[in-house]
Amino acid sequence: MEPTTCRTLAAPVVARLEDRRSVFECWLRRVEDEADAGGVVDEARRTLWDARHHCSAFVLGVDASVVRSNDDGEPAGSAGMPMLEALTHAGLTDVVAVVSRWFGGTKLGTGGLARAYGGVVREALEQAVPLTRVLVEEVDVRIGHDLAGRLEHDLRARGVSIGEARYAQEVTLPVLVPVRDAPSLPDLLAELSGGRADLVAASARRRWVDAPDDT
Repeated sequence: MEPTTCRTLAAPVVARLEDRRSVFECWLRRVEDEADAGGVVDEARRTLWDARHHCSAFVLGVDASVVRSNDDGEPAGSAGMPMLEALTHAGLTDVVAVVSRWFGGTKLGTGGLARAYGGVVREALEQAVPLTRVLVEEVDVRIGHDLAGRLEHDLRARGVSIGEARYAQEVTLPVLVPVRDAPSLPDLLAELSGGRADLVAASARRRWVDAPDDT
């Protein structure tokens, strides 16, 4: 079944962790695609140029099906994979974590590195505010000028999002409803308009939008 909701990051987060004088700084960002994620890694390299490593992990897609990690010179499996595990456990998608490390002079070993890299990402995730994205169906609703204002008010009162109205012989209201609620829209329109609103079925289109709050 096609996903109709997913969770991502509402705002960037920066977290730091220190272990035996090695410092780990995590940048947690929302991204759109692999190129976007790579851009965050490049930015970290430029900005934190004196760090020895810039390890990364990201999760992409509404079904979180695209996952990648990079150890950036650390022992295999000691950095990128623990970071990725932290991200996937959090249930977020379209997010990248970049952890820059300044070596403190004491080797931490593979286990110590894994705990530190995974730990600083988990710390960033604890500070993060999740954002729900919803797959919506946008359809045009046509109604007479005399009822348009009231219908728009009543739809908004029911939690239905309305785009910018278009005025001609009739008023066209772009109505956005979650895909899961779309089958009930005709009945709702009939109830609120007394059967005078016309749903333009051919106008239906789908897109992802950020929900106003976490649902």
